[in-house]
Amino acid sequence: MRYDLVIFDNDGVLVDSEPISNRVLAEYLTESGHPTTYEESVRDYMGGAMHRIHDVVLERSGERLPADFDTTFHGRVFEAFRRELEPVAGVGEVLGKLAADGDAFCVASSGSHERIRVGLKKSGLFERFGEERIFSSQDVGRGKPEPDLFLHAARVMGVAPERCVVVEDSVLGVRAAVAAGMDVYGFTAMTPSAALWEAGATGLFAEMSELPGLLHGAGEPSAELVE
Repeated sequence: MRYDLVIFDNDGVLVDSEPISNRVLAEYLTESGHPTTYEESVRDYMGGAMHRIHDVVLERSGERLPADFDTTFHGRVFEAFRRELEPVAGVGEVLGKLAADGDAFCVASSGSHERIRVGLKKSGLFERFGEERIFSSQDVGRGKPEPDLFLHAARVMGVAPERCVVVEDSVLGVRAAVAAGMDVYGFTAMTPSAALWEAGATGLFAEMSELPGLLHGAGEPSAELVE
């Protein structure tokens, strides 16, 4: 199937930010009195919007995070991004091929608009999108796994949901794409293949070089990814 729009997640798909942000988040939650390991942060929060962190902490502890939690967290994350952030290996070539082939694409992320832009600019990918093709959960109020963000991106881009494909690396993101009625390819860099399949992924890939073939129907998931 030839898709009319490719919707990219940002963190972990375009920019290699998940290791950085989950390290910072685990440290800050622990500092705030809610002991959290890096692995637990990845498991519980990767792919979700900030309100998910508040909701989970409140549900588990009965306590609310500090009023300035988001501001402090983002300040720490952005500082780390400016020091350490790099694009995901091979994604620049993928975007270049899509552009050369005339394929429409955009980014739709649970992160704030500021976070998306900091990451894309530091990694040198911002010019691939520009202001008009960046969408955040801030635009809709409910982040992944709700489908609102992907449906909003499709609507603004003028493409029917069933003609869209999402590129995601988190269980929450895959669930959101499925709920939106879109195909979704799961990037297995940080999330186990089985978890992405169970969430409803259309297919999986381990290297960005595999993605163009999958999007154009010329590739198949590696055997080891689907066992």
